[in-house]
Amino acid sequence: MSRRDAARQEAERPVTRPNPLRPIPARKALYRIPEAMALLSMSRTVIYEQIRAGRLRAVKQGRARRVSASAIAEYVELLERESAKGAA
Repeated sequence: MSRRDAARQEAERPVTRPNPLRPIPARKALYRIPEAMALLSMSRTVIYEQIRAGRLRAVKQGRARRVSASAIAEYVELLERESAKGAA
């Protein structure tokens, strides 16, 4: 196989990304970042920005970050309060 054929095969290989439409279990204690992305309808970058800003709480489990169900609920409440304050 030539380099050109190998490059073509590599380019045709589908990129695997988390499927935001994949069902998420109804209630978990901790969510992986892709699951939090799907629940909050936010991009990975925005999720990490919110964590760094302290607006979305996250914990580390080994090298991985997890977002608790209560942190997601608190974040949604924060957004609702900010939205109500802006509308008033």
